[in-house]
Amino acid sequence: MKIYSFILGILIPVLGFTACSCSTEIAIEEVLGASTASPVFLSFKAVSSTEVAFEFSAPVKVLSLHFEPALEVASISEGANVSINLKQDLGAEKKLLADILVEDENENTLNVLVPFRGRNNRLPPLLINELRTEHSSSTTKTGKVERIEFVELKTLSAGNLAALRLFIASYSMTEPIFEFPSVEVKSGEYIVVHLRTLETGTVNETGADLGASAGTDASPTGRDFWYPDTTAQLGMTDAVFLLDQDNRVLDSVVLSKTADKWSKEVFADAAKFLAQQGAWLPGNGKAGTIPGPADAVITESTTATRTICRDESITDTNKAADWYITDTSKASPGTKNNTERYKKK
Repeated sequence: MKIYSFILGILIPVLGFTACSCSTEIAIEEVLGASTASPVFLSFKAVSSTEVAFEFSAPVKVLSLHFEPALEVASISEGANVSINLKQDLGAEKKLLADILVEDENENTLNVLVPFRGRNNRLPPLLINELRTEHSSSTTKTGKVERIEFVELKTLSAGNLAALRLFIASYSMTEPIFEFPSVEVKSGEYIVVHLRTLETGTVNETGADLGASAGTDASPTGRDFWYPDTTAQLGMTDAVFLLDQDNRVLDSVVLSKTADKWSKEVFADAAKFLAQQGAWLPGNGKAGTIPGPADAVITESTTATRTICRDESITDTNKAADWYITDTSKASPGTKNNTERYKKK
């Protein structure tokens, strides 16, 4: 705040006797009768293809606003919720940066930098369809074979994948492991996110050529994407979920190696979050009940060739009953799930 920066050096010595009972900031507020605290930035979202909105803890006015790449502003509505209307369509394929400087009624200022993507209003409904949690490596006459962890999705209609986010609880509950670029997809497409990159020739298939990528398990008919790391990112006990731009859960699956107890607190937190969203239910199907490990897909029998598969012949119920472990050597990334189920000897 402008006036505070000028008189702060005078007030601190005068108010030093109050240090044992209150902070310097509180003492200054008592003398000046105004808050020294800047407004707090709460959230940001692309409301539509031509509107973005900032939310703050208190009403503010906008001192400056810039976008990169540059965008022409049509109007600004100020307050605790700052709405910015633009003269052009943001475009779902664009990654942008918003730089806004705001000031509250006490002249406290706050500068916020927010990276974001334009609004995608054509995100199709999707299901998580198959997962591999285990990795194996072998050498054949034709070279090394790397069966790496993956998450396969299936589209239920045509649309665009821009800003779709894939989360894995063991990786992070707040940061997606993968955010999809702008990609046009058809209904019934299989999309595989390979969770390591260990081979050469792997590329993200964003266009019409679904055979562009090399690599073990790259599908000539499915759409392949690759996470650019070499370490494991998905475990036999885990939670996987998809979020749209409004943080709605589009689909999820909860995994546990055993039915006994969660191996880490994050998995209990993930199960609670997904239950609250109605995205994962306990075996009895009772909404509001927090699922435990016994309500997860039990993965103790899964291997690099025995994957965790959704039963594509039934309607999604958001329960473990939708899932099974496919038989040995029946993994099917990028294609319809093999229906042969593993039977424990």
